[in-house]
Amino acid sequence: MAESESGELQELRVVESELNERWPETKIEPSLDRIRALTDLLAEPQRGYPVVHVAGTNGKSSTARMVDALMTRIGLRVGRYSSPHLQLVTERINIDGGPISPSAYVEAYRDIAPYVSIVDSNSEVPMSKFEVLTGMAFAAFAEAPVETAVLEVGLGGGWDATNVADAQVAVLCPVSLDHAEYLGSDIAEIAAEKAGIIKQDSVVVMASQSQEAQDPILRKVAEMDATVARQGQEFGVLERTVAVGGQMLRLQGLSGIYEDVFLPVHGEHQAHNAALALASVEAFFGAGTERQLDIEQVRDAFAGVVTPGRLERVRAAPTVLVDAAHNPHGARALADAVSAEFSFRRLVGVVGVMSDKDARGILTELEQVIEELVVTRNSAPRAMEPDDLAALAEEIFGRDRVHVEPRLDDAVASAISLAEHTTDPSDSISGAGIVITGSVVTAGEARALFGKEPV
Repeated sequence: MAESESGELQELRVVESELNERWPETKIEPSLDRIRALTDLLAEPQRGYPVVHVAGTNGKSSTARMVDALMTRIGLRVGRYSSPHLQLVTERINIDGGPISPSAYVEAYRDIAPYVSIVDSNSEVPMSKFEVLTGMAFAAFAEAPVETAVLEVGLGGGWDATNVADAQVAVLCPVSLDHAEYLGSDIAEIAAEKAGIIKQDSVVVMASQSQEAQDPILRKVAEMDATVARQGQEFGVLERTVAVGGQMLRLQGLSGIYEDVFLPVHGEHQAHNAALALASVEAFFGAGTERQLDIEQVRDAFAGVVTPGRLERVRAAPTVLVDAAHNPHGARALADAVSAEFSFRRLVGVVGVMSDKDARGILTELEQVIEELVVTRNSAPRAMEPDDLAALAEEIFGRDRVHVEPRLDDAVASAISLAEHTTDPSDSISGAGIVITGSVVTAGEARALFGKEPV
């Protein structure tokens, strides 16, 4: 590593150490007061560019990346704010299709730090790490400057720090149960909180939802005099064919049909994310004017989409897939995609989850496709202990199918050995596979193990 790169990373670690003294993203005092006070001191940088705001339980990151890719290909300079990161915190603030540099991240922090101190001194609760990161992103986008920002909600919607921005397009990905301790104990409560990103006279682009989720979203649409486009009605996936390295799509947009769109990502859920992203960009540019987006730009944008840690292949023979599924809904999408698009003779799972997640629900969804399971943990303090996870897994998989490896690298090595093992000398390992999943942190650390760079 060059000396300058080493110095940049050292400064980044210093900043991260300072930020980590603040409340983590798992500890929240629901309020927009602190982030609003900071943006007021910064002269409201979030108002210097139009915003597409993405909320929902699953699919936010992939959808936001697709929106970013489309807008970039059309010719806009795009800033994208996302969370959590897979490997390096700089991934959270993207400009021009890639993470900002460590030095730019440090500069963004140093620039707003004096104002953060002012907010802290006037508040009973200091700003959280996520609130500071959000302020950094807003300021970095204004400094660039970007021509539009794609903001992914961190948690919830209405009181998420990103919601001090007023989006002209609000994107609602599928809503399911997650973070019940903060968002509510049922889907209707969670959907109502996520619908808080809908602003007056905006356009709402809504993924297919359960009736329980749809009703509060539509009530918010009516309250804000917004316009709504619904997947399955105004837009959607007309045809989908599994292809080498991804899938070929025929999409119904808000302004017409888009043929022969290749998406280099696996899973039917990603096809629906693509339709959602397409409609969101059409809405941004004024869908309903009968002017379609340029088909070649759409094809080019989708063909270049990268979704790290989402059914991402990181090794061949045996195939190793990494997926950031961290709740039952995500695990179900993963299981469905593996069943439909891969022909594994034997699939071994490596699973490490957080202690505050529905581990039983995740394991139950994965059991239908995984033959043997290696439970482990990632490096996060909230990670569930492997022995506790194993006890749950044995209830679902049976004791003979569950193996325990406390270290992720050992768990991956064990899974590769299990996948390659055969009692039949004529049986090829080419049909064996491994899927590493259960948490965004697990997915990120697995990517690093296989030498993948942050994206």
